[in-house]
Amino acid sequence: MAQSITVLLIDDNPSDLFLAQEAFSGYHDQVTVVSHSDGGEALAYLRDTLHPLPNVIVLDVNMPGMSGFDVLKAIRADLTLRHLPVVMLSTSSDEKDINTAYDLITSSYIVKNPHFDQFARQIDSFVRFWLESQFKQTQRTSVDDL
Repeated sequence: MAQSITVLLIDDNPSDLFLAQEAFSGYHDQVTVVSHSDGGEALAYLRDTLHPLPNVIVLDVNMPGMSGFDVLKAIRADLTLRHLPVVMLSTSSDEKDINTAYDLITSSYIVKNPHFDQFARQIDSFVRFWLESQFKQTQRTSVDDL
């Protein structure tokens, strides 16, 4: 059976969210994309035990209110979520942003290509990598289980 993955996509920009969903659509049979445009909403989704945890989170850096860095900090501070791979996907190539993301333990940092065909290639590489990665089905655990 072919591997499939669930991606949680968090981006406040409706156009960027649409373009990312469009780029992922070529993998509709292997990739399930759940999207949120707000960091707080995404964290609530992740903490809701009615939803399975995603295999990987794709997170924008520059968002109003709760920035991508704030969301990443919250994920890493949560015992149930901290193991999840988080890939920062941003238009920012600022070295400070990249260093901050890695200091907060991001799994990877991708600078969005402004041309859709090149961006689609970035998503293609991303999907192929994560489809080939081995995942252990994770169960939600509480602090009491540790």
